[in-house]
Amino acid sequence: MIQPIDIGAVASGELRQYSNLVLTSVNDHDVHISVMETPYFWHLHPDSDETFLVVEGTLAIDFDDGSVNLQNGQLLTVPAGMRHRTRPVTARSVNLTVEKTNAATVQCDAPPHWVGP
Repeated sequence: MIQPIDIGAVASGELRQYSNLVLTSVNDHDVHISVMETPYFWHLHPDSDETFLVVEGTLAIDFDDGSVNLQNGQLLTVPAGMRHRTRPVTARSVNLTVEKTNAATVQCDAPPHWVGP
């Protein structure tokens, strides 16, 4: 029999600093839980969109031309190939992330004009 996944229990476990775990797979996509206390590096996914759903705290997604802050319950999709960086605005953020299984992650430099945190 299939069983539900308790997102709150997973998030309140031993996940610290930056943790990213696959919770489940749906067709050719994975659903991750990310617990963030520190920023992630600048990167892009050349072959996959990436969708973020905040379930705790506030998450900033930085782009070449500015940032978007997502509050608890808000969702945003970053198109494939778009450089971005995620970081918690609050002491910690917990997010569900959906992307293609085995999506490539390409680390890149911050935009040359970037002045943000």
